[in-house]
Amino acid sequence: MSVATSPTTDADVVAKKTSPGNIGNRVFEGLSASAGWVIMLTLAAVGVFLMMRAGSAFTATSEELEGVTLLRGRGLWEYIAALLFGTVMASLIALTIALPLSIGIALFISHYAPRKLAQGLGYMVDLLAAIPSVVYGLWGASWLAVQLDPLFRFLTNWLGWIPFFADYQPPARNLMTASLVLAVMILPIITATIREVFLQTPRLHEEASLALGATRWEMVKMAVFPFARSGIISSSMLGLGRALGETMAVLMIISPGFLMNFFLLKPGQHQTIAANIAAQFREASGLGADVLFATGLVLFVMTFVVNSIARAIIARRAEFSGAN
Repeated sequence: MSVATSPTTDADVVAKKTSPGNIGNRVFEGLSASAGWVIMLTLAAVGVFLMMRAGSAFTATSEELEGVTLLRGRGLWEYIAALLFGTVMASLIALTIALPLSIGIALFISHYAPRKLAQGLGYMVDLLAAIPSVVYGLWGASWLAVQLDPLFRFLTNWLGWIPFFADYQPPARNLMTASLVLAVMILPIITATIREVFLQTPRLHEEASLALGATRWEMVKMAVFPFARSGIISSSMLGLGRALGETMAVLMIISPGFLMNFFLLKPGQHQTIAANIAAQFREASGLGADVLFATGLVLFVMTFVVNSIARAIIARRAEFSGAN
């Protein structure tokens, strides 16, 4: 027995194409594509602007650069290298301190803490991420530096033969203090991201590990960490990007210098690119301002390269992720 069906007419096709669902999908697709293009064009515009302003600094002769007071008798690349060294050192130290703590805090909130305690800790972590950087700078310069003085004296007295801990001079306005403040600043960002990744671990993976006789730590090691590997890398790069571009906290804490060494406890040795731009830009003009734009371009490129490397690592490890 056959069932009679009405033929599809042109009016039906038009109605399907203009149905509210299709219109909404097209609008959403257009808005999403537009947002993506806006981000790409903005990034390109920033890069082009920095290259245009920094071009004169890169093409200037040594005689022209001698008149730029902020260079302090250094060549352009020597000046940039010193600032780049301080920026990378401060950021890597901060990331080295913050990442293990963030993983531990995120793991405790997601898998070990009671529900009510986990909610409270999660709220506190999110609140720390909302504190302005100038407040962290005030805290670091006024309180933390004083508290670190006995520790730094001890390290210099007993481990002074290591360059990292040699020649400490109070007050503690050095690269190590600035790095510790940066670690506190990026810790909530990394923790919040890793916590959400840990919570997305498939429940069946965890239950299967426990059913096979694994302890809770073995379950975390075999099921949670492999699944969250890409998320940990992403959150680390997010925190590193925040540390590389941080301005006010470093500016308020560190005693600036333009040397390339590993005396982390000695003041007047290092400076970061962002803090130097903030300190010098108001009084800079002409070629001096272009030199600062050149350092900004280097920071822009470095941040772009770091994030590109992170994306490449994530893409390479995606097929080996526990999520697959």
